[in-house]
Amino acid sequence: MKDSLLRQYSRQMVRLLGMLDKQCGMLHVTPVQAHALGEIRLQPMSVNQLSEQLVVDKSNASRTVSGLEKAGLVSVQPDPRDKRRQVADITAEGCAVLEQLDRQQSDFFSRVIGQLSESEQQQVKLGMENYLKGLVKAFQSENYIIRPVTPGDNADIASVIRKVSAEYGLTPDKGYGVSDPTLDDMYNVYNKTGSGYWVIEQEGRVIGGGGYAPLKGNEAYCELQKMYFLPEARGHGLAKRIVGMMELQAKALGYSACYLESTESLKEAITLYEKLGFEHIDTPLGHTGHDACEIVMVKPV
Repeated sequence: MKDSLLRQYSRQMVRLLGMLDKQCGMLHVTPVQAHALGEIRLQPMSVNQLSEQLVVDKSNASRTVSGLEKAGLVSVQPDPRDKRRQVADITAEGCAVLEQLDRQQSDFFSRVIGQLSESEQQQVKLGMENYLKGLVKAFQSENYIIRPVTPGDNADIASVIRKVSAEYGLTPDKGYGVSDPTLDDMYNVYNKTGSGYWVIEQEGRVIGGGGYAPLKGNEAYCELQKMYFLPEARGHGLAKRIVGMMELQAKALGYSACYLESTESLKEAITLYEKLGFEHIDTPLGHTGHDACEIVMVKPV
């Protein structure tokens, strides 16, 4: 494909998606503000962090936060972990605006999908995945990028899971996730309705990932699955972001709760899940086949 053709397609998509409009449909927020609200809903963040997530300059991110604060959609407060900086957090009014926007966008994209056959939908999905991967590589920096898994990530994410499992002594013979026969084909495992998986990439290298799928034996719940990070991906709020994205999708798909299984050796992960609102329960749910996981937790979505 010639670069001029890709530019033409991209320009037309931007126009048809309304990204050049001053506001999103009937809502009094700009497209940039809408994207910022979506990021802040996942995790309160500073202007610098928002700038990185939106891939915009810091002055643009600062103006966006100021406009959202003036409209009462976010509140800006000192960071409890570092009083020298401020973080923006979404307000109840901001959440209400995002819910309206989500409904508006769902209706629009449902109409778009309705114009395509099942085969065409799959072609679009694969094409968009590859396009996104190309964009990520073109804008590659030291920042962490979270994106949907692609077929080309299978070997990389399987390697991450095996390395982290070995680090914590989670050997395949003990019935942990590393023993799953699907480990080398993660894309096709999660390329299904009701499932999703994201990888974390830095400088062209996959350094972690996490996803969800229906809980076998209790499909009213989804299960948080295969959340593994190499040491360089830890401590940056990436797990919190993946869980936040998973919860939003789970809610939209009609799941009533999210379930997870873990083990006592993963103390940092368990502490994180507790902070994110997961509660311990006494009895395992469903039929995961991971008999060695003695920690079971649930969170409504």
